[in-house]
Amino acid sequence: MNWLGSLYETYQACYGRPREDSAVLMPIAHTTQQAHIEIVLDAAGRFRRAEVLNKGHGTTLIPCTEASGGRAGSKPTSHPLSDKLQYVAADFVKHGGDVTSGFSADPGEPHRVYLELLSGWAASSHGHPKLDAVLHYVRKGHVVSDLVTHGVLPVDEDGKLVKAWPSSKDQAPAIYKSLPPGQVPEDAFIRWSVEGDGLATGTWQDATLMDAWIAYYGKIQTLHGYCMVRGENTTLAVQHPAKLRNAGDKAKLISSNDDTGFTYRGRFTDAEQVVGVGYETTQKAHNALRWLIERQGSRSGDQAIVSWTVVGTPIPNPVSDEDDEFSYAGLVTDVSAGQVFARKLKQTIEGYRHVLKPSQDVHVIALDSATPGRMSITFYRRLRGSEFLDRLHRWHERFAWQQNYGRERQFVGAPLPRDIAQAAYGRRLDPKLEAATRERLLSCIVDQMPCPPDLAKSAFKRAVNRSGLDKWDWEKCLGVACALHKGIHTKEDYTMALEPDRTTRDYLYGRLLALAESLESYALDLVEEKRDTSAARLMHRFSTNPFSTWNQLEARFLPPYKTRLRSRRPEFLAAREKQLDEVHVAFRHEDFVSDAPLSGEFLLGYHCQRAALRQKKTSASDDPPAEPAID
Repeated sequence: MNWLGSLYETYQACYGRPREDSAVLMPIAHTTQQAHIEIVLDAAGRFRRAEVLNKGHGTTLIPCTEASGGRAGSKPTSHPLSDKLQYVAADFVKHGGDVTSGFSADPGEPHRVYLELLSGWAASSHGHPKLDAVLHYVRKGHVVSDLVTHGVLPVDEDGKLVKAWPSSKDQAPAIYKSLPPGQVPEDAFIRWSVEGDGLATGTWQDATLMDAWIAYYGKIQTLHGYCMVRGENTTLAVQHPAKLRNAGDKAKLISSNDDTGFTYRGRFTDAEQVVGVGYETTQKAHNALRWLIERQGSRSGDQAIVSWTVVGTPIPNPVSDEDDEFSYAGLVTDVSAGQVFARKLKQTIEGYRHVLKPSQDVHVIALDSATPGRMSITFYRRLRGSEFLDRLHRWHERFAWQQNYGRERQFVGAPLPRDIAQAAYGRRLDPKLEAATRERLLSCIVDQMPCPPDLAKSAFKRAVNRSGLDKWDWEKCLGVACALHKGIHTKEDYTMALEPDRTTRDYLYGRLLALAESLESYALDLVEEKRDTSAARLMHRFSTNPFSTWNQLEARFLPPYKTRLRSRRPEFLAAREKQLDEVHVAFRHEDFVSDAPLSGEFLLGYHCQRAALRQKKTSASDDPPAEPAID
């Protein structure tokens, strides 16, 4: 229960503290709903006006019970104050409204249950003037009629609610534009405003009304027992909250079948024997988790990953989906990119060390759907702040490389887990496969587990197969593949700059291909011929049969270009041939004549040589012209 206890403590530490972000840490016994219609009453419960809320602007905090907070199925139970028309309007059926299928035998049941719940709350010692106004109004039984009279809900000639607008959508009433696809006006969710002397008129804005519901609901709960999280006897939760990852999320972390199922039969006589969690504990813990995911979590499909400290100290997300702060633009063409990156990375980490105490705990949790209604914790770690930052630092330091994601995004840094997944499996990646890859990499970052070699191998295969990728996808894949090889093979101590003294076979073959591609590309540019070079087209074959492919390049494809350069740019050709000779002589003979496939190191040599050729020359008149810059 560490994760639940930590989330409870997070709520206790962060609730009520002013925040600059838009995420709201909700009070307990409340949930959010998308309201479509707002009805304004006066303090005596008389109808004043109603308006349709624009789509996306109706997010409303409403009181809820345990059952209504996670309601589902054919007989969803009512919320205590704001709800859909079938609950709040006594004349719903009269105007042709269809109740949910489970209520078909008794269409008046939803409104009757709603009225009982509302009346009980209003009659208690925790009543509220706004609550009295709403109760007084709904008891009159003409909510739908008022909305029809004021043009909010359309009806046909018989006074029945129109389900589908028969003519042009442009001329449809506003309610159709407020509802999500597939819903009809009778599905509209109602929220209340009560105009009085106070500043807050919306029921969802009134803190005194929220407190009144929390106090009342605490009194009417009947299940008491031992809370295993807080270690005390208290009111136990019967059901646990849903909507953790988004407003439509029905999956729960803690749930049990009812006593007609077979989940715990044969082991326990009732669900509470399996685990007991206090109502307040689970409400606060789930609200904190929901808030953290919305505020600083990373989501991919059904997967959500979030890291936090109990007191809300800002910490980096190990799998951030955004352009993260550990990558640095402007270093791509810098020959000392590695050193500059290391210095900037250290400064960023040190910045976090100033606010995150070494002994302060950092929690990292990953959630994913086990079934449509069940959610599982697929990853949870609790580690010291200093340890967390050390591991994050190590990951970014090991896997940093020069990345080129297109005209708008060039940087030095470690690729994001999402980008690694796309480099390994393609841009049209199945969300489940992406989530599984992110989870594998999360373990590499937080636990310092070895990076899966299959990811590096897959990224390498895609990077050398240039014909299957467009320009920027290939550039991105190339940078990611280099980063993975560098991060996995730490003993080789690769740098981000060209290493002229490195004489390993794969590295040298990478340099050869980059030089050949440069020579050919320059010759094509001279005659403004736009096509792929032979070196680029043969890259995949080069990676599997380097010796034979190089012989083919050198004997068959390069001579015509050398002839062209010899007549028009002899100084360029001389410089390139000099560089080719330098790489050739660095080979051991048995390495050069071997046709064994190349490893990911081949891409590092290729990438570094190409980057070196693109550096602008400012001296030495016999130097060849600079390669086109990355743009």
